[in-house]
Amino acid sequence: QKVDLGGEATVATINHSLALLQRLQELLQNGNVSDATLRVRTAGSDEVKVFHAHQLLLSLQSEVFESLLHNQSTLTLHEAPDSAALFEKFIRYLYCGEISILLHQAIPLHRLASKYRISSLQKGVAEYMKNHLAGESSQGHVVGWYHYAVKIGDEALQESCLQFLAWNLSAVMASTEWASVSVELLLLLLERSDLVLQSELELYTAVEMGLPPPARAVVEKMLRSVRYPMISPSHLFHLQKQSPVMVKHYRAVQDLLFQAFQFHSASPIHFAKYFDVNCSMFLPRNYLSASWGSQWVINNPARDDRSTSFQTQLGPSNHDTAKRVTWNVLFSPRWLPVSLRPVYSDSVSGAIQSIRIEDGRPRLVITPAMTSSDFAGVSFQKTILVGVRQQGKVFIKHAYSFHQSTDELADFLIHADLQKRTSEYLIDNSLHLHIIIKPVYHSLIKVKK
Repeated sequence: QKVDLGGEATVATINHSLALLQRLQELLQNGNVSDATLRVRTAGSDEVKVFHAHQLLLSLQSEVFESLLHNQSTLTLHEAPDSAALFEKFIRYLYCGEISILLHQAIPLHRLASKYRISSLQKGVAEYMKNHLAGESSQGHVVGWYHYAVKIGDEALQESCLQFLAWNLSAVMASTEWASVSVELLLLLLERSDLVLQSELELYTAVEMGLPPPARAVVEKMLRSVRYPMISPSHLFHLQKQSPVMVKHYRAVQDLLFQAFQFHSASPIHFAKYFDVNCSMFLPRNYLSASWGSQWVINNPARDDRSTSFQTQLGPSNHDTAKRVTWNVLFSPRWLPVSLRPVYSDSVSGAIQSIRIEDGRPRLVITPAMTSSDFAGVSFQKTILVGVRQQGKVFIKHAYSFHQSTDELADFLIHADLQKRTSEYLIDNSLHLHIIIKPVYHSLIKVKK
């Protein structure tokens, strides 16, 4: 009870809502004063589940039930086996507004909520799915959730699933879930430059080995979405002779392979005079191999500033194989933006504005140890991957990107609380980062072919 003693009268709040909810659940469980009967039949089975319910409660929660019960008190409902198995849980939600959910129950519960237009449950399950993309599942579930989101037209859930798949593609390709990827989903993934994987060759191998062969035109579209300039010449030679899919469809990608060999054999500056390098074919994805960046595990990141350095290859061209760029990285856990930095007042005391340590936010600065004149025709996109642990596995939760002209990432971990050991951004009190440097070629002087 909450009591207000400020006025003449004493005001109190008596809250017995939990007891009321318990009685409502007992109504469903015992069928007391029931005036509606739901007979749930499972498709492909003679099994019938019977629920004694109450028209008032069903109608309050669902306009579909209200319509169905308008002139009758007994309903026969036909449900898929997975939905029928959860129907009792679903009906209980209508009585008490609470439900527990597991990964494999998300789709059938959302299907029931959609069928009977329970908008609150629809939104709740969709939000659960977005927050549990990295949940532990023996068979995987994100691909299935994506396909379901496409079917029902939930664009927000589609994008959440796509983003998770893109940032954790290597893990997905190595799982049994990869076999359930549809042709349409694979084509969407192949278009993206934010895929996180070991190499372009890994992606080609997964495309070749992980999916059943669809129509010829679709296979050729997939093959033409592979970024062959990102694959070394030796591996390209191997694919031409040893890949069954490549041998069969060689004519469809012959021009791309020839262009890739030209790219690797010539100076990038010279190559850019004759070919358009400002296209996705010459843009690296987020490759995890050592040539493209470095992993950085920062123990106890809230303690003090840290720095590190690493080297990357100047560019993906074989012409630049021996050229290296050194990068210096600074991490600061409690940097204060200008708007929050201490200022001196005009008073005689000259007191300093009080600043709380938690007002600061993490700072990450990445600078090359070489001058810009060494990078003629090349600029760099910097990508920071932040790993988190969920259900015992490490997944990419965030990917931040900025370009060479900017040394500092403005919104890096702006919502993270690294002061707490329980922070979702920490794994065993360590911040797991992977820094990727993506060389981007630019056309300098165009000449007529």
